[in-house]
Parts: sequence; C-alpha cells; structure tokens
Amino acid sequence: MSDFLIYSGYLILLINLIFYSFSFFRKKEVNVFFLGYLAFSCVMQYSMEIMYHLHTNNLFLSNIFIIGQLILLGLFYNSLFTLKSQKSFVLISIGLALLILGLQFMMDWSQFLRFNLFAIALTSLLIVVYALIHFYNMLTESKTYYYASIGVVFYLLASTVLYFIGNLTHNLSNEFKFLSWQLNAFLIIIYYFFILYEWKKSFSK
Repeated sequence: MSDFLIYSGYLILLINLIFYSFSFFRKKEVNVFFLGYLAFSCVMQYSMEIMYHLHTNNLFLSNIFIIGQLILLGLFYNSLFTLKSQKSFVLISIGLALLILGLQFMMDWSQFLRFNLFAIALTSLLIVVYALIHFYNMLTESKTYYYASIGVVFYLLASTVLYFIGNLTHNLSNEFKFLSWQLNAFLIIIYYFFILYEWKKSFSK
C-alpha cells in the first residue's frame, strides 16, 4: 500500500510536469517559476528514490528540496503580486530565511545532512503566508492559480503538523511511524491532484 501511494504520487507529479510544460511551450500561459517548481520537484523526488534504492543516505536532498521549494514558490507568488510592498516582503523574507538556515548549517553542518524540522517549518510557513496573501489579492483580482494555491496551503500545513507529530512520538511503535508516512504520501497525492485540476481549469483549453 505504501509503495502504491508513493509511486502514484510520482506518476501524478510527472503528468503535471508534462501537461504544464505543454501549455508553457505551446502558448506561454504557464508561470515559468511554477513550471520550474514542478521540474525541480520531479528531479528531487526521483533522485531521492534512486538514492534510497542504492542504500545511500538521501536526507540532505530533503533540505535542498525545501530550500529550492521556498525559492521557486516564493518567486512564483512574487511574480503574481502587483503591490511593491508585497513583492518586497517576499524577497526580503526569502533572503532572511536563507540567511538563518545558512547560519544554522554553518554552526552545525550535521543539520544539513539529516531531517531538519526547523527548516521544514520555516520554509513551509513562509510559503503558506505567500499563498494567503495571494488569496487576499484574489478577493479583488482574477483567480489565478486558485486551486494550486489551495493545494499549497493544505499540503504544507498538514505535512508540517504531521512531521512534528511524528517527531514528538518517535518513541511509539514502528507501525505508528509507518502510518504517518503513509498519510503523508496520501496528502502529496491530494496536493498533486489540486495542481492537476488547476491545469484542467486554467490551461487545458
């Protein structure tokens, strides 16, 4: 069941990348940063899977992924904003987050080589804030990337809470830990379906 959820997520992500790439290269309708995020996600997910099967530690890739995710989704929302103050907030907050994480890694390099809850929480919550600002803007503007943003907020909040619960309950049984990873894999599938639905509503025609 776990493998089915994981590989289903990979497949839906790849389908999203193909569909959004088609719309981008054919009509230039898709936001280049969002397309870059999908391509980056594909590379990271498949790289982590390959390293897992090679029995190689791939946790450092998770840190590269969440940092890249912050930068690409931050630039994505920055490109959607029209107010200078909102654009400045995104760029400054990304810069500060990268500075904080850079200092953390310099003080303790091992943080980069393992599962980093602080980095996950910091980057995820910043992206959620960007998405919520976009929702606020859509009250008076056109609803661009509405469903994708719902997926962003839903998945990042839910997964962050799930990671913290898993960390706080690390002494519980392996069955409980396995269940939490299955739930996260299921949440990713829902997230990718939101992105797929966004393409259907906004770009498929």
